Amino acid sequence: MSLFHKIINGCVGFMQKYLPEPFIFAIILTFVAVLVAIPVCHQSIAEVVTNWGGGVWNLLGFSMQMALVLVTGATLASAPTIKKGINKLASMPKTSASAIALVTGISAVACWLNWGFGLIVGAIFAKEIAKKLKNVDYRLLIASAYSGFVVWHAGISGSIPLKMASDVNELVKDTNNVITSVIPISNTILDIHNIIMVVLVTVALVAINSLMHPKGDNIIAIDPALLKEDEDIKIEKATTPASKLENSRLLSLILSVLGFTFLIISLFIKGKSFDLGSVILLFLFLGIVLHKTPIAYVRSFTKSVGGAAGILLQFPFYAGIMGIITGVGESGICLGTVVSEAFVNISTSTTYPIYTFLCAAILNMFVPSGGGHWAIQAPIMFAAGEALNVDHGLTGMAIAWGDAWTNLIQPFWALPALAIAKLNAKDIMGFCLIDLVVSGIIIIGGLLIWAI
Repeated sequence: MSLFHKIINGCVGFMQKYLPEPFIFAIILTFVAVLVAIPVCHQSIAEVVTNWGGGVWNLLGFSMQMALVLVTGATLASAPTIKKGINKLASMPKTSASAIALVTGISAVACWLNWGFGLIVGAIFAKEIAKKLKNVDYRLLIASAYSGFVVWHAGISGSIPLKMASDVNELVKDTNNVITSVIPISNTILDIHNIIMVVLVTVALVAINSLMHPKGDNIIAIDPALLKEDEDIKIEKATTPASKLENSRLLSLILSVLGFTFLIISLFIKGKSFDLGSVILLFLFLGIVLHKTPIAYVRSFTKSVGGAAGILLQFPFYAGIMGIITGVGESGICLGTVVSEAFVNISTSTTYPIYTFLCAAILNMFVPSGGGHWAIQAPIMFAAGEALNVDHGLTGMAIAWGDAWTNLIQPFWALPALAIAKLNAKDIMGFCLIDLVVSGIIIIGGLLIWAI
């Protein structure tokens, strides 16, 4: 066995041994946030607990969105037409390396286009390949599908760069009057530095994931139960008025036309962004029309709901952690502000984007939300960046890249992919740890060049 694969096995073994189930991980992070906030922010236990409890439901709407993007995406993938298309595409790779490379590339491109779409498509595609290619490591295949998520915040659905390019009044308010005009995406997402970073990270992930595939007897056999799908429920012939409605293709078609008409008006006439809500609606109405009848869609949807259990359980706890990080007591000190200012104080104009990136990466372990990062860092980082003569677009993208980077070892965002794959976080995070190191080197180098 080569030294490289010994390192891979070491990382995989370390994560298998020490990374707990994602819910336990969320509990540990909660305790860490509590224990740090008390002395650092000079808050009492009562104040910290109040901030925690007050934040628990702050991600309620987002939790529902994440659950729906998973369930509607999985339901869409189970439609006969989509299953046939995925099945055909999954037959293309003939070797383990080509399978890993293809999954990584498709996932990265899909996540760059839209992170919700990419998360679901990558995992479903990887699972279908595993059904056909028996000598591929299933854990690495799913890890590769998830690894493409690292480019999402540098893509066209990135919440921070899109926020910087939208409502100027909100921008002025969020940055305490530091930014007084919108920052176009030509200075952020479509800046040549950012595009090159996305391409280099994607190419590097394709290469490193392919190289990580174990050799010969080191490949762990796939448990057939992980790939087994529930049998389709046979729908009886419609004989009553109620059953005829349930099996009406016309009903599904009319409903889908209404949904698609709304999306066309919203996106192309009113010019609204293709956000997570749009992805859900697209998945929903495509699924309804492709399943042909309402009852077929209902039954397929019901089969997919179980995969959302982890999301529904854990998101309130991460919202509570966010409450601790952003909350203040009588001292007026916010933990997120303390962390941000610590990095600002050691920065120069050249190193500032790198420290901003690292600050966002650390905060992301506790607050894995682009909106949460914006609330914590926008009032501080843009003011400091302006004082150091750092371009606002660069500062925003440094925050965005940091928010996305540590997702590779934060189980929060992996939950939809893990639910589809029927794996645990510890099964894939060892491989993702290697991806974290490789992508981190490229991102830091890219930000450094951008700053010079």
